[in-house]
Amino acid sequence: MADDKYLRILKEYWGYPDFRGIQRDIIESICAGKDTLGLMPTGGGKSITFQVPAIAMEGVCLVITPLIALMKDQVDALRKKGVKAYAIYGSMKRAEILKILDNAVLGGVTLLYISPERLSSELFLSKLSHMTVSFITVDEAHCICQWGYDFRPSYLAISEIRKIKPDAPVLALTATATLPAIDDIQKQLNFKEKNVFRMSFMRKNIAYIVRTADDKLEQAAHIIRSLSGSAIVYVYSRKKTKEVAEYLNDNNISATFYHAGLDHAVRDLRQSMWQEDKVKVMVATNAFGMG
Repeated sequence: MADDKYLRILKEYWGYPDFRGIQRDIIESICAGKDTLGLMPTGGGKSITFQVPAIAMEGVCLVITPLIALMKDQVDALRKKGVKAYAIYGSMKRAEILKILDNAVLGGVTLLYISPERLSSELFLSKLSHMTVSFITVDEAHCICQWGYDFRPSYLAISEIRKIKPDAPVLALTATATLPAIDDIQKQLNFKEKNVFRMSFMRKNIAYIVRTADDKLEQAAHIIRSLSGSAIVYVYSRKKTKEVAEYLNDNNISATFYHAGLDHAVRDLRQSMWQEDKVKVMVATNAFGMG
């Protein structure tokens, strides 16, 4: 049974006894060659829905995501499991990119993570036509909605990719979609027919607490001091990331900051410092793995 194959991969690579929620439904749908939209909350196990079928199927799974931090995180985790995963992003040298793309053409890549901005590059398009593509994963799929809060014009290039690889189904994933957005995502990605799987967004392991404060920074520092583990503080501007990080450091709380305007090498270093508990707090815009 096909079900056994997917479960065997899940157990072998992740050690989980079974799938959660709509994970299996999405996997079976994409492996059947159907364009698929999955609505899942952050932390709901989205990555399993494309990583398992990518291992199960022949060819390269293209993973389009705007989140460089998430991209690197997942590639590192997959490589440790022995999965042939690679990522292409802005700071890489042309020779390095060419090597990965040639490897993908020759069958040496299972998952290829790529930012939407790279989709239109001449080098990528020339190599894509020679790749065997199992399916195309579009993460943060709400970014393709032109009237949405997080519209990214580069996402529109995905429909052009589909023309080059018409037989490769699309798996669109998002944690943020209104009813009109659900239809728009499928339309913009040229779904052959509507096909949506929804998961409950009720998260019992998350609590939301709203506090009013005369001094937000003082309140934030007070909360962070009470935590035993690390923390992320999200702010609305790049300038604010630096200001808040400086405030925390001045108040004996180790912090660094992260936003899309920083050099890729700097972002990589700061992400590693936070992951390795060398700093307690990451102050960031939503460029840091949000969504």
